[in-house]
Amino acid sequence: MDLTLSPAEEAFRDELRTWLEANNPGREPAGDEAAFEFRRAWQRKLNDAGWAGVSWPKEYGGRGATLVEQAIFNEEVVRARTPSVANVLALAMGGPTVIAHGTEEQKRRFLPPILSADEIWCQGFSEPGAGSDLASLKTRAVRHGDEWVVTGQKVWTTFAHHAKWCMLVARTDPEAPKHKGLTYFLMDMEQDAVQVRPLRQITGESEFNELFIEEARIPHENIVGAEGEGWAVAITTLMHERATLAFGLQVSVQIALRELIESARSARGMDGAVATEDPVIRQRLAQLLIESEVLRLNAYRGLSAIMRSGVPGPEGSLGKWHWSEVNQSLTELAMEIAGPRAMLSDSEANWTYRFLRARANSIEGGTTEILKNIVAERVLGLPRMR
Repeated sequence: MDLTLSPAEEAFRDELRTWLEANNPGREPAGDEAAFEFRRAWQRKLNDAGWAGVSWPKEYGGRGATLVEQAIFNEEVVRARTPSVANVLALAMGGPTVIAHGTEEQKRRFLPPILSADEIWCQGFSEPGAGSDLASLKTRAVRHGDEWVVTGQKVWTTFAHHAKWCMLVARTDPEAPKHKGLTYFLMDMEQDAVQVRPLRQITGESEFNELFIEEARIPHENIVGAEGEGWAVAITTLMHERATLAFGLQVSVQIALRELIESARSARGMDGAVATEDPVIRQRLAQLLIESEVLRLNAYRGLSAIMRSGVPGPEGSLGKWHWSEVNQSLTELAMEIAGPRAMLSDSEANWTYRFLRARANSIEGGTTEILKNIVAERVLGLPRMR
């Protein structure tokens, strides 16, 4: 594809850059609740200016941005080092899924409070025995009149402790093949039948949670798509999750790599030598630079595929897989360069935290093993492994 921006795309980028420069609120405060409210206020400011659902259709409160403009947006917000938004899963996954599969009533009910961050969403897919093999999930939904009664357990549910709604996939037909008996629900989290238990991470944070669901009630009208078609709807959610993700990720890698190079130029080893004088360190930095450029170009390759087909495809798995490996390699090298000080977390770059948090990169959003299978089977056309 032609990587040169058109005049309209340049104008979009310049408008966004100007707005971000004038409105970026800076770093988040410490503490989960304070940081969350900070992100909520930031999303509301974005929404007031028409930037929250930048790629959503205008009739649903978005800006109607093209795929290229969405990629530009993802790059620029990372480059400006803006905070994350509070409703990240709903903006990137839940809203687009409702737009693609929901009824007009669902769109009118659910989309506006997603944009304004008045109602936060979480994703109830993974289970203790059904993470990578999502279709093996055991959470059960049984219909009683105009309601569904749901019982089961979900795990690794990001931001569930803040969420009003859960994108829940449950088994509604235990006799059907495992991919066919699933239904996609929107479950109200604010009921006694849903218990949220935080999972403490190695970083000390608890952004992930377990959900224990004991006869929770979901109105029949909260099914997205058709009964028994939950697998297809869930695939839409996952494809949107990875569609233009690589654009923001590749910029974050470039920023982190520049920071690492600066750290290496000032770091000294036990012998007093500067880290960048070590030929092995220089080679590893060079390799990371090459990998970051490959990540950027593959992001555009994936965008080209979406522009041809009109819908997100399996190519998005490649960017997430590659980024997780590059980011983990980068943070590992940062810790080696830091030497004994790597045990501390008192530097502005805070490589210790970033190294620990990067451990999850190859698990969250699809494990590396599963993403490799998707790329092999659905992008390269190789035989299925089983």
